Amino acid sequence: MMLMKLLLPLMSIVLIRGVHGQMVQMDSSKSGFVGSQVELRCQFVNSNPPVKISQVTWQKLVNGTKQNVAIANPALGVSVLSPFRERVRFKNPAIRQRTPSLEDTTIVFNKLKLSDESTYICEYTTFPAGNRESMVNLTVYARPMIQMSLSTPSIVAGTKDLKMTVATCVSANGKPPSVITWETDLDGESNTQEIRNPDGTITVRSDYLVVPSREIHQQLLTCVSTYKDEQYTDSVTLNIQYEPEVIIEGFDGNWYLNRENVQLTCLADANPAISLFQWRYLNGTMPSTVELRDDVMIFKGPVTYDIAGTYVCDASNSIGTGSASVEVIVTEFPSNPHGVSQEPQQAFAIIGGAVVCGTVLLAAITLLVVFLYRRRCMFKGDYSTKKQILGNGYSKAGSVPSHPSLPHSLPFSEDSDEEKKLELYRGCSILGRSVGELHDCSDSRMKAYHMGLIEDHERCGHSEQTYIYDYGSEVEVSVDMIPQMDGSVISKEEWYV
Repeated sequence: MMLMKLLLPLMSIVLIRGVHGQMVQMDSSKSGFVGSQVELRCQFVNSNPPVKISQVTWQKLVNGTKQNVAIANPALGVSVLSPFRERVRFKNPAIRQRTPSLEDTTIVFNKLKLSDESTYICEYTTFPAGNRESMVNLTVYARPMIQMSLSTPSIVAGTKDLKMTVATCVSANGKPPSVITWETDLDGESNTQEIRNPDGTITVRSDYLVVPSREIHQQLLTCVSTYKDEQYTDSVTLNIQYEPEVIIEGFDGNWYLNRENVQLTCLADANPAISLFQWRYLNGTMPSTVELRDDVMIFKGPVTYDIAGTYVCDASNSIGTGSASVEVIVTEFPSNPHGVSQEPQQAFAIIGGAVVCGTVLLAAITLLVVFLYRRRCMFKGDYSTKKQILGNGYSKAGSVPSHPSLPHSLPFSEDSDEEKKLELYRGCSILGRSVGELHDCSDSRMKAYHMGLIEDHERCGHSEQTYIYDYGSEVEVSVDMIPQMDGSVISKEEWYV
């Protein structure tokens, strides 16, 4: 009894291992596009010791019911059932042999259909382990057909600001549905809707709406359809029809008597093209010198007062008629006799003014530089400095001076009253005075100045060894020095500065 209790757990462990030793291996999901090929893998992992495989059956799960697709039996062979017979086969050739190997029973689907989308079961019948099975979900995709078109071959521009559909982009029979966007510079909007088809596909339709006008004529409109990370584009060029917009060229405001070769031209922007041009003269009968050539009005001969007046051009197409007018004024003389237009004259005036201003500015800069350079070269030392020479300028040769010899250079302190002495000297003007007054003034200045020099000489203690005597003086007076009445000399450069 005790032995049985020990053997039962051991037997159960062996049985459990045997039962769970077999395994059916399959992919959890597979996918493919309509018309393509896909493989559904099914492999049997046997136990050790192996169990006997009696049969393998592929089934399709439809609304909870299993539908046989293909069967492989070691004794009866291989069988593929309708409606899969033409499109389903076992991939492993060993299955068709007299002693088949059924461990790998992968099947191949050719020319996939949307109806093939389902859950498929691979079931193994074994002995003595029983049935083992697994399943795979097959998804079938459908690439859409992209088509873009204008709403109508020709779109007529309206007078009201009403938006209308100018182009349509369709992504038909796609699974999953596409996403449609628009690429354009137009100021419009899109309207998109999805339509589900009976076979499970979806058609996406997108309309582009904009106010039709002459401004959007020949504009490019591009539809972009995105399907599973793939993009498809298609473009159209808008064809907007509109009535003519007219202008008249040729009158330049300078039609004068006896001027030759004048004409008026009617220019029109229209879609479709202009079919008829008509000219009118609002001041009566058309002048006899006028020759009409479709969109051109030629005035033959010289200009006269008879052609003055208002002219109208009417341009028509299938959409409507546009008009423009111009008033021709004839003058006795040309407004610009030399035949030079105002714009070149203005350009010449601007250029001339710029040249003159530049020349004047350059001359001013040159003069300023020269002036500064000369002043820098001419200025030497302090204006208040004078170079003294011996004597008073009035001494005769050989006479003994009435005062001691003076040093060649006399320094002055900052608090010296030299400036006062100079002011005294400047106080007497030569102009407007008599000769006697001039001599008196000069003598008084000389005395005051000599007294100051003697005092300065005594303060210096005769430390200066350079003296100037009446005889044998070694002081050289340069020709560039100008002697003064008080006996000093000043450089010409300092004098003129």
